[in-house]
Amino acid sequence: MIETIEFEGVTQIRMSRELDGSPVYWVAAYLVDGLLVDTGCSHTARELTRFLEGRELRQVVNTHYHEDHVGGNHDIMARFPVDVYAHPDSIPLMLRESTLHPYQEIAWGYPRPTRAKPLPPSLKTGRFTFDIVDTPGHCAGHVCPVELSQGWCFAGDLFARENPKFIRPEENLGGIIRSMRRVMDACGSRLVLFTAVGKIVEDGRKALTECTSHLTGLAEKARGMERSGASLEDIVQAMFGGEHPFAELTNGQFSTGNLVRSLLETVT
Repeated sequence: MIETIEFEGVTQIRMSRELDGSPVYWVAAYLVDGLLVDTGCSHTARELTRFLEGRELRQVVNTHYHEDHVGGNHDIMARFPVDVYAHPDSIPLMLRESTLHPYQEIAWGYPRPTRAKPLPPSLKTGRFTFDIVDTPGHCAGHVCPVELSQGWCFAGDLFARENPKFIRPEENLGGIIRSMRRVMDACGSRLVLFTAVGKIVEDGRKALTECTSHLTGLAEKARGMERSGASLEDIVQAMFGGEHPFAELTNGQFSTGNLVRSLLETVT
């Protein structure tokens, strides 16, 4: 299942596996001036490749190595004479066979290993220059291509919402906060976020400011409770009203407990 919208000359391509006529989980790629940012999941790889037929496609960049961002790489590379770029930390992970949890297999599927080229400091298209900003925290090797003259940031999974309530165990909220600040420092007053969850946030600076403020406030509160003797479970209950339902759906991979653990380790 694919849906598209146009925004300022950027084509957002939202993709999802379809079960019983309904989307399972939307992910988004972006096509602008021959550059494709991310390629979605393997379940939608053939649809994405068909969509790209007849359109200008000259190069691909993966914001990171996760299966819902690189799943179309193999089909695209087999069909089009394009280079795929990724952060050096992502490249060996994209070459290996993935190990997925059941929810990942259902929603996104196994990506076929592909070989990407190391990202240069910037990628040029016919009309634009995309500077590559290192943004670890969600995972190692996460990057955001930024077009400064337009105020565009292709945010990958750096930002999804201002008030996250669950994260994966490997995510580092301190790193995410620092990466959000790095993006704001790199960009001018205009900052549009093109997110991997399918939201285009026109006031990205406001959204990132609110998110970093929210997370630093939570971290201070959580550490204060811990110093007073509260357990992690106590903090989850007091601050969030208990564990998020996603924890059960993902066998604990996406959980509020993971978020609180990372908050307790976050230096603000």
